[in-house]
Amino acid sequence: MKLDGPVTGGPCRVELGTSDLEAAERFYADVLGWRPETDPRQEAGGYTVAHVGDTAVAGLTPLFEESQPVAWNVSFAVADADATAERVRTAGGTLLMEPADVFDIGRFAVALDPGGAVFQMWQARSFPGAGLFNSPGALGWVELLTRAPERAATFYPTVFGWTLRPSAHYPQWGIDGADFGGMMTMDEKFPPQVAPHWLPYFAVTDVHATAAATTEAGGAVLMEPHALADVRRIAVLRDPQGAVFGVHAAGAAA
Repeated sequence: MKLDGPVTGGPCRVELGTSDLEAAERFYADVLGWRPETDPRQEAGGYTVAHVGDTAVAGLTPLFEESQPVAWNVSFAVADADATAERVRTAGGTLLMEPADVFDIGRFAVALDPGGAVFQMWQARSFPGAGLFNSPGALGWVELLTRAPERAATFYPTVFGWTLRPSAHYPQWGIDGADFGGMMTMDEKFPPQVAPHWLPYFAVTDVHATAAATTEAGGAVLMEPHALADVRRIAVLRDPQGAVFGVHAAGAAA
């Protein structure tokens, strides 16, 4: 990721919705070295912020509805959540949660793109988002997996003003040419029950060691560590509750 902090239109925070918050805290502490801090206010509903050192890097929250899947969610920074929500509708997306205030820290909305992938919008107030990117334990890349790449290629630039660097195999999203993510077309290798989604990748010091730590902590390796074009080593992992995430070697070219 060529972004080193939250910028308007770019990924600014990731959040895990999980069926077992305490187990998730232990797992990610073991695998990514996170230090969790749970908001003590009752109205916060157990919301937990994961830190690397003293810097916030991710959020963890209990599931609020039985139908809510265990999953990682990606939030993109917006200047005006209400105006962005209207662009989502106009561009063919669907609002799953209308913009709403989160205490005094920001304004938040959840949407579905035309291909069925969920994403979030975050209008910052006192909390701009993650304070660390591209370093071990922090977000380093986001990837859209979709069965409707042509629709996504129109939708996201319309909503967020992104650029899309074309490629026959792996187009890359950017802001003013600074790439922060990619797009993968879901083919017949993906089971029909796997919904389109955004996948966060966290930077790690050693991809092989992180994969091993994942299995030791009760998770699973879905894609074994391997190098992409001899430049970037990645793996795709699953936590014990079923949330999927990726890791890549910190400092590797994106």
